[in-house]
Amino acid sequence: MTKETKIIVGVLAGAALGATIALALSSDSTSDLKGKVSDFFADLLESSKDKLAGLADKAVGVADKVKDKIAEVNA
Repeated sequence: MTKETKIIVGVLAGAALGATIALALSSDSTSDLKGKVSDFFADLLESSKDKLAGLADKAVGVADKVKDKIAEVNA
């Protein structure tokens, strides 16, 4: 894993853990708590997909630039 990926994973894991603990300590009923936790994780998964897709696009762009430079040097 790259440094950026580790940071993103750490932040997301910390947010998930913090939200789960906060919801568990709140005074909501059990069914409300389950709904909130499942909604939170669904939102977290969706935002993670978007961030990883953006990271993948950047990686493709960098790879293309490297290929162009290699071709330029070899020419």
